This record gives sequence, C-alpha cells and structure tokens, in this order.
Amino acid sequence: MGGRDQVTPGGESFRDRFDRILRQKRPPDPGELASDMERACAVLETEPSWQRPPDREGLPGGVIYLRPELPLVVLPDIHARLDLLACLLKTSFPDHGIDRPLLDALEQDRAQVLFLGDYVHAEARGRERWLRAYKEFSRGFRRRPAMDAEMRESLGVLQVVALLKTSYPDRVHGLKGNHENITNERGQGNYPFGKFVLEGAMVAAYMERFFPGAPLEGVRRFEKSLPLLAVGPSSLASHAEPLRFFERSRVINYRSDPEVVEGLTWTDNGRAGEGSVAAMVDHYLRCGSSAGAVYLGGHRPVGGLYALRARGQFVQFHNPDRFVVALPPVNRRFDPCRDIQDLQAIREPRDLPNYPDEEAARHGQDS
Repeated sequence: MGGRDQVTPGGESFRDRFDRILRQKRPPDPGELASDMERACAVLETEPSWQRPPDREGLPGGVIYLRPELPLVVLPDIHARLDLLACLLKTSFPDHGIDRPLLDALEQDRAQVLFLGDYVHAEARGRERWLRAYKEFSRGFRRRPAMDAEMRESLGVLQVVALLKTSYPDRVHGLKGNHENITNERGQGNYPFGKFVLEGAMVAAYMERFFPGAPLEGVRRFEKSLPLLAVGPSSLASHAEPLRFFERSRVINYRSDPEVVEGLTWTDNGRAGEGSVAAMVDHYLRCGSSAGAVYLGGHRPVGGLYALRARGQFVQFHNPDRFVVALPPVNRRFDPCRDIQDLQAIREPRDLPNYPDEEAARHGQDS
C-alpha cells in the first residue's frame, strides 16, 4: 500500500521526480536511467505468483491478473508522449469510481492503471524530427539536437512508467508492445523497426554510443521483463489483437516462445485468425465471466476514439493524435461509447505540473 506523495529512492517524492522528468530539456543522466531501470526490474522479476503466475524457470510469467476490486484505467500506445502521462495522472473519472485525480487514487489504493506498451518512438507528430535525426545519424551524431529531443521524450516516458511500477507495484502494470526492442533485434518475437526512417537502428546506435553498459542493458532487461497479457474480471488486454488462440501455459512461458511474443504484439489488421479473440476470452475468463466481456488492444491506429473488430469483441483504441483511455466497468457490460474517453475532453487540472512550458514544448518539437 502506498501513502500519499510516494517517495522514490533517493528521497525525492514521486511528484517532484515526475516534475523534473517533464521539465528536463535533454535526455536523462545515464546513471539515473540505469538506476530507474534496475529498481523497476527488481519489482518486475519478483511479482507475486497470485498476480503473475511463474514460468518454468520460476520467473513471473507473461500473464498479469488485475485486482478485481479496483477501478481500472487502460492506456494504449504512448509513443514518447510525456504530455499524455501528465494529463492522465491529473484526471479523475467519477463515473467510473475514481473521484479524485488518478495519481491521488493510486497513492490511496483506489485505482489501477494498465499500459498496453509502445512507450517509445514518436509517431506522426515527430515525422519531421525523425527526418532531421536521420541526417544526424548519417553523420555519426556529431551534432544531434533532433535525436536528443526524441530520446528525451522516449527515455523520459520509460522513466515515468518505471517509477510508477516501482512506486505502486500491484496497481500499475505495463505490457510489452512491438516497439519494446531497444537493440533493434530480429528474433525472440521481435523485428527491427522503421516507419519514417530507420527509427529502430537509430535508437540502437544512439543508446550504444551515449548510454552504453548499464543503462542500455537496464532498458533491454526492463523490456524483456514485461508481461504480454492482462486479465481483468470481464476484460482481456494485450498490445495487439491475438494472432491466434494462445493457451495460458504458453503465454506464461513467453520467454521461451517467440511465437507468443510476436502473436500478441505484432498482429496487423485483418491478420488475426477467425475466432481467436473469442477463444482467448472464453479460455481466460471462466465461470460465466466471458458473457459480454471485451478484449482491449492498441497497436494499429484508429481514426476516432475506437474501432471494433472480431465481431465487436476486440476494441482497438489507439489514436496517436488524441489522449484516449479505456475504463472497463465492474458492474455492467462494456459500452465503448461510454467507456472509451478522450482525456483532453474530460481533464480537470490538479496539482501536477503542466507539461511542458512553452519553451520546453518548442525544444521538444524543434531541437
């Protein structure tokens, strides 16, 4: 149980540390990043078996069971949007049992949060910056203002997610997405990534040069420690739509099963097997809980607040231009018109810092 104004290792309150991350104008200190990752990994690698059943090696497995008594807020792909995290933690959801700012509710053990992965790599909003960063990459990063700006945001998001997990371990959970591949590896269910340029290769080269050793290894270990599938009372969630049905024992033992990793993080629209979502829901939500249950995911962008797939049972709600969350109810059927919301339309400002000030915003976009 966490008290108000949770203190992070080093004596700073979570709020003060969060404020500092939001306002920093450069990528984090390598030693600080390494420490944040180390502490988060220590939590991820020792999660209790009731919440995360162990794999064959005794490590926490790929399935995370959410606390059924707590209201749940689900956030899809973040993609380096620190402002999204700031907005999230300021917002209350009184119609869904969270009558105070979310960070207060987390501190008071009155809410839980689930992130669906893809913490790094700015999307369309960062396209021009990626093009400038590619030129910097091609010249050996001799000058790198665009790449520094990207990594300030991407690594900052990783720090905030890690600090939240460390501070509220049974109330904050992050799944792995297909972008959790800091070394740009091909294998173990991962593939090199490139959308506008060679984002995956550029980030890997940047990390090897400026964050070698413990910071890079810490991020890699953090990524490898994230689960793949979350189970709630009447909902499932993974980064992507399940490619096919994966039974519980396979997902738990994901570290030795690349097909599971790929199948829950990389599925494109129209590629999932017929009936895979329904089979997953029936398998993981027993005792009649599957009636009216939904499967939540992100990965592929949607044009509005959500899109329905798999005969309406899979709810896709990643819009990179909006701050979209899902709020699975505990006492009625999921209604996407009511339970998928845009934070920017409902947020009430509270005592967290605004992100960022105008000067910092210009730096993040243009440097």
